[in-house]
Amino acid sequence: MKILGMTLPFMKRKSTLTSLPYSPDYRVSYPIVWEPFTGAWQRDISLRTDTAAAFHADFACKTLIARDVAKLRVKLVEQTDTQIWTETDNPAYSPVLRRPNEYQTRNQFWESWMLSKLGRGNAYILKVRDARNVVTDLHVLDPIRVQPLIADDGSIFYRLNTDNLAGVTEITVPAREIIHDRMNCLFHPLVGMPPVFASGLASILGLNAQKASAILFENNSTPGGLLMAPQNLKLEEKQRIKEEWETKFSRINLGRVAILEGGLTYQKMPLTAVETQMIDQLKWSAEVVCSVYHVPPYKVAVAPLPTHINIESLNVEYFSQALQSHIEEIEELIDYALGIGWATGLGTEFDTDNLMRMDTATLMTTIKDAVGAGVMAPNEARAKLDLGPTIGGEGPYLQQQNYSLEALAKRDAQADPFAPATAPASVPDATGPPEAPAAEMPTTGESGAKYLNELTHKFTEALRMAA
Repeated sequence: MKILGMTLPFMKRKSTLTSLPYSPDYRVSYPIVWEPFTGAWQRDISLRTDTAAAFHADFACKTLIARDVAKLRVKLVEQTDTQIWTETDNPAYSPVLRRPNEYQTRNQFWESWMLSKLGRGNAYILKVRDARNVVTDLHVLDPIRVQPLIADDGSIFYRLNTDNLAGVTEITVPAREIIHDRMNCLFHPLVGMPPVFASGLASILGLNAQKASAILFENNSTPGGLLMAPQNLKLEEKQRIKEEWETKFSRINLGRVAILEGGLTYQKMPLTAVETQMIDQLKWSAEVVCSVYHVPPYKVAVAPLPTHINIESLNVEYFSQALQSHIEEIEELIDYALGIGWATGLGTEFDTDNLMRMDTATLMTTIKDAVGAGVMAPNEARAKLDLGPTIGGEGPYLQQQNYSLEALAKRDAQADPFAPATAPASVPDATGPPEAPAAEMPTTGESGAKYLNELTHKFTEALRMAA
């Protein structure tokens, strides 16, 4: 046993594995925030994460992020000789990316992964290998049933409780058999904290406001007015009027016409400032929760949609703030889990085109500009529109009058690149002196007729010989 880094030889050493100070075990820390505010521990007041997660903004943020990540297809890509990553297929890695296990589809698997990470701060995925040591199945484990352990030499292990769905019994496995995706490691590198750690109080405030509002509208507990009597009434008469009024004009009878007797009058009471500000309190609580998840409030209907920015810019903002870090982390974890990466020339990549889809007009303009600038080949542009390739569309096109920078630099290197061009000097024939120009052909008179007769005779002989 070690105390303060020193081994005590007289004490029996029971185990070489030590559990972490912040354990994911249900009874230790994760589902409960023991000190939601100063003095809460002394008063035995705790904040359960499952209670705080019932707030509509917390639920909306978690499910929005999880479902957006789940709808992105994971591609197996290969690095070509031109250092470009292109999609490929490999019998050792592609099947598990298409169907991680037998009881979940690809979308359900990634959604479970993200909900575990966002809800508990940790996602534990068990790898199942075949006889070739190739990963064939991936199972998202219940984070409550997993506990990280650290050996004396720094090795990391994970203690797994029984999980019939994943097909495991109570066992301790090394870190190489577990994919551990964690976020917000505030206290220990192996222990992630969920966003509700920071938004729990705001969620509880919103839930309390909703409960108070529900009780108010259900029981009409806040008096809408006062019954005024012209004289003092006996206790029995007051009780009779009270019971009759509650029976006839509360709950489902709210809003019915009242007939007052004995000089009774009704005086309506205005709403208090606290009641009129309940909506503002709910909105503030929801905005705090959205800020913790880094989700723009308009994405979960907490705030109105901005009108001065186009949809594409809003999607880019949402992607960079709320999704990109999760996507990058998952890609790296999957590469390491499958034993691929830069060294093997293979990798995994989320297809973000499904998320970053543009409207039709913007998409067509973007594709047109890319093809016109020679950045994209026509067949690549057609693939963006789910159209098949066409003959001659394999390579990018560019207009003929465009010159490269290298050609322009050579032109500018001349003495005067803008001087008028001069005609090249005539070069004499190396075989001898130039021939004298032929004499002008006679076309009139006796000589002209004779010349034409000879020419006709030669032409006739040529035709006869050819026949």
